[in-house]
Amino acid sequence: AGGLHSFMAWQGPILMDSGGFQIFSLESRRKIDRDGVTFASHLDGTTHRFTPEGVTAFEEALGIDVGMVLDICVKLPASEADLTSAVDLTTRWAQRALEARTRPQTALFAIVQGGLNERLRRRSAQEVVALDFDGYAIGGLSVGETRQEMHETARLSAALLPEEKPRYLMGVGTVADVVVAVDCGIDLFDCVYPTRCGRNGRALTRSGELNIRNAEFRYDYAPLDKICACMVCKTFTRAYISHLSRANEILGARLLSYHNVAVLNALLEEARAAISAGRWIAFRDEALAAASDQRVTQTR
Repeated sequence: AGGLHSFMAWQGPILMDSGGFQIFSLESRRKIDRDGVTFASHLDGTTHRFTPEGVTAFEEALGIDVGMVLDICVKLPASEADLTSAVDLTTRWAQRALEARTRPQTALFAIVQGGLNERLRRRSAQEVVALDFDGYAIGGLSVGETRQEMHETARLSAALLPEEKPRYLMGVGTVADVVVAVDCGIDLFDCVYPTRCGRNGRALTRSGELNIRNAEFRYDYAPLDKICACMVCKTFTRAYISHLSRANEILGARLLSYHNVAVLNALLEEARAAISAGRWIAFRDEALAAASDQRVTQTR
């Protein structure tokens, strides 16, 4: 097929996770050892083996732009022993992935773990930064901690990573959390949140979220968000999308997902412009005040 770009007819950047989150989410179907992890398929029970070297080779074979190293993500709250073990394996596997690398065109990112433990976060960051990856991700968040704990740990972790390399916060995707993360120095994000919301009848807006299935939207002929310039807001009304979502029409989920991703893209485009213009603080405060009254967690 000529790689994933050709197969998907997508020439934009592609970032691929390693399977580390599945180690977390498929806890009952996996077994971890020092060499890697073995999964039992939820479909037919067959076993599948992931190792740092195998994951890196698979990412390179697909011709993607950014690949993540295999890591261990621990559900919170967690014991210090479990967090220490996760950091140990994550560092060891990161080094093995780096040694297995053969395709320089695929950037390789390491992942910082450590839960909410400041000492382990510092240790994890120090160890992977010393290995000199192309970029660094902050993992192990949005897995059971409070929002304030997530903000504080993201800020701490970002400060430990090189400013000249991309800093990536994994699994965070609300409007307010993205704004706070940018304030922490984060450069990129991934999250199922905008599409999960879309599948469940929720629209992101810059002034909060809408449950489009609510009765109040049945005869509301305004766009989802009056300041959004996406195709959905230019074309369809809240009433129509409410009808689609309440009827469980797949088009409703598609339109909401398209809109939700567009909202986040526009938000980050405006954030970049605000940073370039030297007005980030004002933009941050305005965006957070509008987004359901979320506030920055000040830890500096």
